[in-house]
Amino acid sequence: MPMQVTATDPGYAWCEGRGERRRVNTALVGNVSPGDWLLVFLGDARECIDATRALEVNSALDLVLDAMQGSDASAEAGFLLPSQMTSAQLKQLSGQA
Repeated sequence: MPMQVTATDPGYAWCEGRGERRRVNTALVGNVSPGDWLLVFLGDARECIDATRALEVNSALDLVLDAMQGSDASAEAGFLLPSQMTSAQLKQLSGQA
């Protein structure tokens, strides 16, 4: 899940995202600063991301949550889904362009 760094300790960052606050291990991403965005999985920062990517991931998670709760999953994602992309866009997305 995308989380934004609010404070740091050596090797760790305090992060907030999707209504949670967590102490996250930053060994895999190195030094981070308050305001940075991280992609977090199982208590570890896996990747540094930008605010746009954080918004995209949060939008996708919202769609999944809505679908799991039985809501209409046809809501707008806020970004172009792969199912809506041309073959050229998919190649570019996968690094084949």
